[in-house]
Order: sequence, then C-alpha cells, then structure tokens
Amino acid sequence: MTKQGASSAPLLRALPSVEAVLQTARARELVAQHGHARVTQAVRESLDTIRQAIRHEGVSAAPGADVLAGAAAERLAADRPNLKRVINATGILLHTGLGRAVLPDGTAEALARAVGGCNVQMDLETGERSRREATILDLCRRVTGAEDVAVVNNNAAATLLVLAALARGREAVVSRGELIEIGGSFRLPDIMAESGAVMREVGTTNKTHLRDYENAIGPNTGLLLKVHPSNYRVAGFVAEASLREIADLGHRRSVPVIFDLGSGNLMDLRKYGLEGEPTVQDGFRDGADLVLFSTDKLIGGPQGGIIAGRTDLVTVVRQHSLYRAFRVDKLRLAALEAALRLFLEPEFLEERHPTLFMLARRPDELRQAAENLRDEIARRQPAWRATVVEDESRLGGGALPTSPLPTFAVALQTDGRTAEELARALRRADPPVIGRIHENAVRLDVRTIRPGEMNDVLSAIQRLAP
Repeated sequence: MTKQGASSAPLLRALPSVEAVLQTARARELVAQHGHARVTQAVRESLDTIRQAIRHEGVSAAPGADVLAGAAAERLAADRPNLKRVINATGILLHTGLGRAVLPDGTAEALARAVGGCNVQMDLETGERSRREATILDLCRRVTGAEDVAVVNNNAAATLLVLAALARGREAVVSRGELIEIGGSFRLPDIMAESGAVMREVGTTNKTHLRDYENAIGPNTGLLLKVHPSNYRVAGFVAEASLREIADLGHRRSVPVIFDLGSGNLMDLRKYGLEGEPTVQDGFRDGADLVLFSTDKLIGGPQGGIIAGRTDLVTVVRQHSLYRAFRVDKLRLAALEAALRLFLEPEFLEERHPTLFMLARRPDELRQAAENLRDEIARRQPAWRATVVEDESRLGGGALPTSPLPTFAVALQTDGRTAEELARALRRADPPVIGRIHENAVRLDVRTIRPGEMNDVLSAIQRLAP
C-alpha cells in the first residue's frame, strides 16, 4: 500500500454505509419522491465521488450520513431531462440542430388530446378499424388538393417507399443534375439502390432536355422522377425540362410522374422576397401523379413526410411492406393536424404560424427589436459592448440557400471572453441562448427570437458574469 493509500484508509473506513445514509430523514424524503432504487444509486454515486476525493485530492475529513444525503439530493436535482428548450438567435428559421420548425401554439392541446386513447385508427361511426391517416385525410385534401395521402416519418422515407413500391426491379428515370445529396449524407442514388429501383440517369449535370426523358422510356420504365433541388442552385449554361413537360410526357406514355418537392411549401413565398420555391399545389397543377414533401419545414409541423396524389398510386404505396416500418404514431398525427389546420384560415397564418411570422417581420420592426435588446443588454451588462448590426437571416431546412432575408442583430463582445467563450457561456445559460459567431462577436438575430422570449434572453445574459 502506498503512503497516500495508507493515510486515506482511516477516512475511507469512517464513511457511512449506503444503508446508513438511506436511514437519514433527508434520504427518506428523497425515497418518497424518487423511489428507493433511484435514491440508492444517487447515494452510491455520491459515496464513490467522495472516495475518489479522499484518495486523490487530499480531503481531510469524512462527511457524515446527512451530508451525503444532501449530496445525493443535489445529484438528483441536477438529473434533468436532456432535451431542453433553447432560444434560437441564429437567424436560421428552420435550424436542423434546434428541431427545425417551431410548432404552433395549438400543438400542445392537440398532443394532450392524443396522450390517452384516441381514434387514431378507428371509425367512430361504425366501430370498425380505419386507415391510420383517416383523421387528417380530408384536411390534407383541402389544403393540398391531393386525392389521397400517406404519411411516413420523413421525406427520405417517402422517397424510398415510393421507389420500392412503384419501381422495384424497374427503371426510375431521373436527371443527372437532380441526383441530390442533403444533410446527413443522404444521397438519392443510395436511396435508389436501397429501394431496388434501377436508376436511369438522363441528360448532363447542367442540361437535361425533355427528349432525354422521352428517349429513356421503355418497357421496363417504372416512373419518371423530378426532384426539386431545395438546397442548391445551378446557374449559367443550364437547361431543364419543366415538371409540366415531364408530366405531359408521362401521361402520354402511361408512366407515373413523381415530384420530390422536399421542403413542403404550401404558400407563395414571393411576397416575402423569396423566389424559386414551388408549392405542393403547383406540383399537382403541373400534372404530377404523386408529390412527396416534408412536414417539419415550411409546413411547420413535426418531422414527417407526406406522399400525396392519385388514390391508386397511394394505395399501392400503403400496401407495401415498408409502409408499416415508416408509418407515424398518434402524437405525430395530432401535431401535424394542428399545423395543417392553420392553412385553412390564410388570413391569420402570419399571426399563428411561427415560421411565417418570422418570415413576415418587417425591417423597421426588426431594427426596433434589435435596438431594444441592445439597450437592455447595456443596462444589465454595462461592461459588455452591444451593437446593432445589419445582417442576413436564412430560411434553413435545406430550402432557398441563395435567398437571404435582410435582418438586424445585436453583436456582443466582452473584454474578459473571446467570442467562442461568450457563445459557450450563452449556450450553458438557463435557458440556453444559441447565437452565431461573426467577426469576433456573438450575434443574436432578433428575427428568430420569438417576442415572448426576449425577457428570457435578457435574464440569461444578466445571470452571466461580466
């Protein structure tokens, strides 16, 4: 035994047992609140911590049972949920790392209705089993104009399922310039391979003509696929066949035409200065047989993917064995219904839809919000430098990468911290405030800070050391 080990042995022997700690009044209170197993584990962890301190940190006294019960209480109090509410001050409206769309206020009420038993798959008139999307089918028809829909857990699943159901062992014709990769290394050619469809590339990276699709159609053609390149743009010497042209061709040759829209836009965004993002309704007007799109981006709902269009094709998709693996649960259907219902009352969309509210904020309103935030920060942290700066917000979520939104932000600097250190301190605040670093300052974009969150931002900043 080492000299240090010999000197620590008496202290280690003096530590109370787990059972002795559990017999204290504080521990009994904890057991009543958290249960015996969880409190016992917290006591053991507290004892392990003090043993390490005695052995390696020169602790000179062994704590008693009451002290260790208090340490266990602190450990239990610190064991909070890992998924936390954060404040998005990045300027990215649909921030993937922060959960993409902010869900509308009605979501909590919708989820509460679905927590217990609900009619997720029962016809209340007949008492018979119904299809899973029955509760939102009519709503989807009214909002999108589709004949029928299937809902799965994301748009990647929608793409894989449609390819597997309609083109397994057959050719899926797609432009070489639309073989996209999105976040998480999702590549369309890989999805094609997984589905069992045979990818038939046509055209070139920068130019694909209608004749390229026409020349590719043969007896083994399963579908024509048109992909909207949400997260990139090709400019210059380019050409592409329009969805309408491809749809007309597909209908003449009796080949289904699938439009992978991606972000799932239901509104004309040009009023916000955003060009080039077609809507689901545009897809049907241009003749697509199926339109595939996400529900957690511009629709503003939970993560999901919708396969919308012709009833006969949706039926084939729903009958495929993968559909059961990809289908969504009652909570996601409830949250999706809450988001889709907002589109039935377009006059109130900008007021009630969080993403569209952020898009619609006027420059003068944003400037005033930034100035107010700057003044309050200066009052609460006088040693900090807070400056209002012009900036650019982004839609995010893989949509409209070349369309920035003019905005105003507050740039923060302190003498005692680098920008990286200040950003880390804000992320560790309660609630965490997530900004972005630019030009050696932490910028807080007021566009993505919801009006009700401003006081939380200020409280978090005030609690930080100067």
